[in-house]
Amino acid sequence: MRLSFYVITGGPGVGKTTLVQALENAGYPAVPEAARIIIQQQMAINGDGLPWKNKEKYTNLMLEAAIRDYKQAVENHTGSIFFDRSVFDAICYATMIGYTIDASLMKAALSCRYNKVVFMLPPWPEIYKTDKERKQSWKEAEYTYYRMKKTYHQYGYDVVDVPKGAIDKRKEFVLSHIKG
Repeated sequence: MRLSFYVITGGPGVGKTTLVQALENAGYPAVPEAARIIIQQQMAINGDGLPWKNKEKYTNLMLEAAIRDYKQAVENHTGSIFFDRSVFDAICYATMIGYTIDASLMKAALSCRYNKVVFMLPPWPEIYKTDKERKQSWKEAEYTYYRMKKTYHQYGYDVVDVPKGAIDKRKEFVLSHIKG
């Protein structure tokens, strides 16, 4: 069976969330990015599960949230659904920081399978900006994109780069691939 759980991913600040929101506005269910929600929650409680405080704790929080989001989608949705990142983004992050994920958590993560086609947004310096939750340098953002692509390939996914451009063009590009 071809899964209809589509992942929109890439490095930080490339328009993933904007694209997912456009797909949601077109009537497709969507799962928001867990990483930004975690950062907001941790900042609100003065927690240390932040990428600039405790990267390992932050990784575990991201992975647990992505697994939970996946399971909720399985229980609550039929048809196509778009994920703003996935468990494999957290796995990639763990690799980037040299962190070994607990075996049971990794097993749970690897049980989450998405559509074989993953949509990746490439680095786009003209729209990239940092904020209080996104602190990566442009160099880190580019590096993340290449590591993310490698991670998805490593786990058997076909990565399709979404061309830079107006959000409606990006949305139509994605929709043409899932309807084709």
